[in-house]
Amino acid sequence: MKYLILPIALLFSSYSQAEHPDDNETELLHEKFRLNGISTQDAFGKAREEALSTTVRLVRNGKLIALGGIVDSSGYVLTKASDCVGAREAETSDGKKYRLKIKKRDEATDLALYQLLSEEKSFPVIQWGEGNSTETGDWVLASFSMLEEIRVGVASGNPRKIGREGGVMGVVLGADGDSVGGVRISEVVPQAAAYKAGLLKGDVITSVDGRKLKSRDQVAKTVGKNDPGDVVRIEIKRKDEVKIFNVTLGHRSVTFDLFNRNLQMSGPVSKRKDNFPMILQHDLPLPKNSMGGPLFNLRGECIGFNIARVDRVTIYALPSYQVRKTLSEFLGKIRGSGK
Repeated sequence: MKYLILPIALLFSSYSQAEHPDDNETELLHEKFRLNGISTQDAFGKAREEALSTTVRLVRNGKLIALGGIVDSSGYVLTKASDCVGAREAETSDGKKYRLKIKKRDEATDLALYQLLSEEKSFPVIQWGEGNSTETGDWVLASFSMLEEIRVGVASGNPRKIGREGGVMGVVLGADGDSVGGVRISEVVPQAAAYKAGLLKGDVITSVDGRKLKSRDQVAKTVGKNDPGDVVRIEIKRKDEVKIFNVTLGHRSVTFDLFNRNLQMSGPVSKRKDNFPMILQHDLPLPKNSMGGPLFNLRGECIGFNIARVDRVTIYALPSYQVRKTLSEFLGKIRGSGK
């Protein structure tokens, strides 16, 4: 584990008996000395400057949708693909604005490569570090939304693969078997896929994509073989009627986050946060629209790219070796095709 020596003022606030005659009264630590206060930010020196100078804001219709990292002096920018559909403009930390052009996308990593349209060929570029050397408890940092300050935290989990979730309808299944003639829906998640398609509490599912089903496990497994965005054909019994619905499946985590009051209160999370080949986990307090930007260590080296906001204290980042592999494939295709 690496240690950072911070000014003593970051750890303790001054206390004066004369100023505070009540022994039970304490002085709150001034905000500039708190974890992401000005004094803390200044303590990260070079790493802070590297983060701010090599991170860009990606904008659509004047609204921030993601961050990105400059990976080539000619203006190539890597970012989170699924958050950047329709991105038209990029802003750098010095206030300059550039038009954007999409170059490549990769579904496996959810990365996209954009080009800053400019005659300038000397953009500041991230310096790569070894993402696989990051350990739980190591300090990490990243640029915040406005590119005026950073956010600081620690790696909070060992590198690991995040598996595929599969698509869901957004229902809770109840009684099943011959007695009900299928599988009864005991609850429908508001605003989820089944709700939007018109399924109701009390409907009895009799088949999925033409396959007759009589158990909860059968329904779950049959639906789960499909991906979010796929359309499944659901046949149900509603009282004495037989009805058929086409349901466009949703993401499992997003769908059932609707039930989680804590997640609702912590702000929006990433739509895609599953099926990554490898991730680093950390606890930086970043909003959803700060995904896609680079993650740095204390030396100012890029150790990964933030790829998903899972909840208030959990961010997934693709490690640098995975990002560099995808970037190399992007650049190889561009140079091979001349586009």
